[in-house]
Amino acid sequence: MSPPSARPPWREPTAALPLRFGHAADRLWAGAWLIVGGGLAIAGSNTFSLWVLALGTAATAIGWCVLPSAGWRRVLALGPSMLAMWLLLSGPRFVIVLVLPYLGWLLVRHRPPLAMLTAVPVAAVALLVGNVFQEDYSRMLPALAIVGVAMVAGAWGARLIARGRG
Repeated sequence: MSPPSARPPWREPTAALPLRFGHAADRLWAGAWLIVGGGLAIAGSNTFSLWVLALGTAATAIGWCVLPSAGWRRVLALGPSMLAMWLLLSGPRFVIVLVLPYLGWLLVRHRPPLAMLTAVPVAAVALLVGNVFQEDYSRMLPALAIVGVAMVAGAWGARLIARGRG
């Protein structure tokens, strides 16, 4: 038997939400893959492959809608995220806009306001990568990979902050 002062084990806030379909873990993975894959498709499109742009846009939108979260949070994250994905068409110089979907991710995952501070290192990495890679669109994938690693690390840091506050 645990002592009365022991806190209950921490649980993801979105895992306790009532869902209309599916399981929280399945929807989290499906949504994340659709968002990332859609974003890569958008970044990889050009005027000769507009169908890739349309497919990526649809995948990103569906990904945000599938994530387990309060509905208003998903809707609020969708617009800025889509704008950021389209702005990535300008090249590696604009990877700083990935801070918008990152903040949307924190919102959708029900992270506490203090966890928003994890966006600062993500923005710093994005600025550095944008300044190093400049307008060289052939280096877009490495730029996205570096900022993506920073986003994943930030998201784990935000999760640790949420656990500490929960």
